[in-house]
Amino acid sequence: GRPLIVDEAWGAHLPFHPDLPTWAMDAGADVCVVSVHKMGAGFEQGSVFHVQGDLVDPSHLAACADLLMTTSPNVLVYSAMDGWRRQMVEAGNELLGAALALAGALRSDLDKIPGLHVLEDELVHAEASHDLDRLQVLTDVSGLGISGYQAADWLRQHECLDVGLSDHRRILATVSLADDEHTVRRLRDALTHLVDASSALPNPHPVQLPDPAGLELETVALPRDAFFGPAESVPVREAVGRIAAEQVTPYPPGIPAIVPGEQISSEVLDYLLSGLKAGMVLPDPADPTLATLRVTATTPPPPP
Repeated sequence: GRPLIVDEAWGAHLPFHPDLPTWAMDAGADVCVVSVHKMGAGFEQGSVFHVQGDLVDPSHLAACADLLMTTSPNVLVYSAMDGWRRQMVEAGNELLGAALALAGALRSDLDKIPGLHVLEDELVHAEASHDLDRLQVLTDVSGLGISGYQAADWLRQHECLDVGLSDHRRILATVSLADDEHTVRRLRDALTHLVDASSALPNPHPVQLPDPAGLELETVALPRDAFFGPAESVPVREAVGRIAAEQVTPYPPGIPAIVPGEQISSEVLDYLLSGLKAGMVLPDPADPTLATLRVTATTPPPPP
């Protein structure tokens, strides 16, 4: 009797080719949320709900969405999504089949380059995973003695090429229906050049990555109360044991490591500080250097 709601942000393309992982709605989800601007051809901010069955009232879901949506939507966003929908219905199987063939060749070629390893078997059946979208080419560069952050920076600076994601040991490149032999070859050549240049790069700064349990913080106050209540900035090491008043989100994966209302631990701070030195992106704290953190005030503010 409980509805299953799936965040399928990177799955807009899944219904349109049999060699892609199962679409959430085909797997029996009641609702899934899809970002068409990611793996589809929609404009930025173009996202949709899919709903089926009788556990979720579509009109109630629409009313909830209306509470958060703009009253002045951009018609170009809607038209781009509709144009992409028609393109997928008419030619999605052909377009995605070509993209999968390109991705398969790229994965094979990269895995033959010394120092690079394309992850595949390690990702399937790990932590309840069942299938793999092979358009997402996740490559481990640690065999080169560098981090994914360093690889991404080098590719951007020397090859004018951006990867979609990087972390302390991996980079992610996405092959889409817009790619062709030229773009795939450009990525392959760029990574070959990275291998040649990697010996000149400095040793990467180690990231103190805790196990998943170590990243779980205890919520001791309501997030709203902590965020909007009296707060103060303290040196980051003095924030251990204090209640967070701001959010800190490492990218990747884009999941908050600290949320307002949580009690801050030294283990999470070690992870964030070491990650920042290694090249991790932390876009949301008030102090982007993480020298200080905003925490709830221990004493009430003076009267006005």
